[in-house]
Amino acid sequence: MIKTGIIGGSGYTGGELIRILLNHPQAQIDFVYSTTRAGKPISSAHQDLLGLTDLQFSGEINPEVDVVFLCLGHGNSTSFLKENHFSASTKVIDLSNDFRLQADSVFNGQRFIYGLPELNRSSIQSAEAIANPGCFATAIQLGLLPLAKAGLLGEDVHINAVTGSTGAGVGLSETSHFSWRNNNVSWYKPFTHQHLGEIGESLNSFGNSVGKLMFLPNRGNFSRGILATAYTKYNGNLEDAKKLYNDFYKDAAFTHMSDKELHLKQVVNTNQCHIHLHKHDDILLVTSVIDNLLKGASGQAVQNMNLMFGFPETEGLLLKAGVF
Repeated sequence: MIKTGIIGGSGYTGGELIRILLNHPQAQIDFVYSTTRAGKPISSAHQDLLGLTDLQFSGEINPEVDVVFLCLGHGNSTSFLKENHFSASTKVIDLSNDFRLQADSVFNGQRFIYGLPELNRSSIQSAEAIANPGCFATAIQLGLLPLAKAGLLGEDVHINAVTGSTGAGVGLSETSHFSWRNNNVSWYKPFTHQHLGEIGESLNSFGNSVGKLMFLPNRGNFSRGILATAYTKYNGNLEDAKKLYNDFYKDAAFTHMSDKELHLKQVVNTNQCHIHLHKHDDILLVTSVIDNLLKGASGQAVQNMNLMFGFPETEGLLLKAGVF
């Protein structure tokens, strides 16, 4: 059993991480650190865990845990690690965007490996620190990586993706109130979303030409999940494209191809990514769906933990969606 610590456990990603680790056969939660809820039961913030754990939020950290998860707001992981030090043997998995880009990947002499298992599995297995990918970035990269590797993304790529309200975090904002979000849809950050940087670095990592990524993110009137569509010019036939994707993901534990059109209920509450291909004239349409809090955050973080410690990659993550 490895000992795990969670920093910032009162938000959505922290709650999902606690839920997964409570049921992980090879990990135990040593502490869940919170500056605002120290001494209070975990279930005071996560009512879905009532009766499942007697853990309380802690105002102190244990620097000797085997792995620590940072579930902090963007920009806060850097400041936390400057003020708090862990043992040399403690592995770090950060769920913020602080260390995802190559220019930010080295901190205090420690290199953060970009934690997308379908791209960097071998590097993750030997890593001491992981920068967990963003939710939109995960869905979009998994949809486009096979084309990038094959050198088939030279033309512009049009991306449209819609996310649930949990993607905005637990804090209230004008656009996360029920009365605004319900029966509503809107776009935001058109063509400038912060995940474009990490997406671009991954797609360019194969050394092939990549066209302009034109990404339009949307707010959906549901709580969790991401449905991403991307289309670009493609001169091959659909069967060749399917073979390209099946070959790329043949060893992927959680990314699967579907011959049928996709919907979010297939993957919500799971660590799965499902991908579907459709060809119209010379355009290839790629659809990918994930749960933004699991494959897009906490589930992928545990997947990375499994790889880092030599556990089966699917350990604690064989979760079934509820489609009805």
